[in-house]
Amino acid sequence: MLEGVNVVLGVSGSIAAVKVVELAHELRRRGADVRAVMSPAAQDIVDPWAVQFATDNPVVTEITGRVEHVELCGREGWGDVLLLAPATANTVGKVAGAIDDTPPTTCATTALGTDIPVVVAPAMHEPMYDHPGVLDSIARVEEWGVDFVDPRVEEGKAKIATEDAICLDVARAVGDRPLAGEEIVVTSGATSEPVDPVRVLTNRASGKTGRAVARACYVRGAAVTLVHDDGDVPYATVEQVETGAEMLAAVEDAVEGADALVSAAAISDFTVDAATEKIRSGEPVTLDLEPTPKLLDTVREAHPDLAMVGFKAETSGDDDEMIQQARDLRNRVDLAFVVANDASVMGSVETRALVVKARSADEFAGSKDGLGFRVADELVETLDDT
Repeated sequence: MLEGVNVVLGVSGSIAAVKVVELAHELRRRGADVRAVMSPAAQDIVDPWAVQFATDNPVVTEITGRVEHVELCGREGWGDVLLLAPATANTVGKVAGAIDDTPPTTCATTALGTDIPVVVAPAMHEPMYDHPGVLDSIARVEEWGVDFVDPRVEEGKAKIATEDAICLDVARAVGDRPLAGEEIVVTSGATSEPVDPVRVLTNRASGKTGRAVARACYVRGAAVTLVHDDGDVPYATVEQVETGAEMLAAVEDAVEGADALVSAAAISDFTVDAATEKIRSGEPVTLDLEPTPKLLDTVREAHPDLAMVGFKAETSGDDDEMIQQARDLRNRVDLAFVVANDASVMGSVETRALVVKARSADEFAGSKDGLGFRVADELVETLDDT
């Protein structure tokens, strides 16, 4: 995701600076090279030697005659992106006021004058985050194109975002964003049909692929709505659902005004009239299963011009059979393309899939995150052609 990206990591004096070692490691795990600059207050919280170990580069602790801020963030400088993490209320206010009296704020002034992307991950107590002056400073620098990674507001604190959320926003900031301005709806995971107040009918889908597609579309610049059963995520507006009927209703609402739908969820094919009380165990039970409406067919009928992508899981283990089933689905619903895979990859990190279009079927083998980017990039081509 961040292969070949040079990240200048500006660390200021929030207690969240203790997390910068793991953040630097995570940036590097995703392919980035990292060089850190630290304010004096940050150095009182985490030792620069620890940050040097995490980045595998010397740490800038003061601006000297070497003009480190220009070396890192100036024109022809080393950095591709400046990440201020954590950023205190003090730091945000200084950036908004072009005050540069610490290494991170001096790098910020330089980066903004050079048009290097800047990403800010604030961390402070919640009352400070809600201060009108802080909010004004955030709004001001956002107008300049600075990207903010929303903090996690809990326990009276605006805690720094997760490493994953920060890495995603860095990737989004430094990339081309070919899906900017596009609204993409993605379905993910399994649905569950209640049998009684305790039991459900469901399937083995983990939602990893759908979430990977949503993340990739976000990194490519899209505004993403994720319809799934697994809670909030930092990269999408979430519509949380449980049953197939709830997913269909949420998708029908979400696609109004959307540019594309990627249906990666494994939606229940059958439902049942749920008992109002728990069915007692120990005796045979017969369930009358009723087929559920097909989401893709229903949405296509209402939105004949919407760009749509389908997923098709099979158990035959035969590529030709998977391609045929995928092509039948594509032709029936007029899909841009279909991603076909064997059901054995459900729940795993790695996957193998076939991207089936009108006249081609290309193999993908690798991580589900990689497949997510493959789907997002195919979607770029699809929307460019419409």
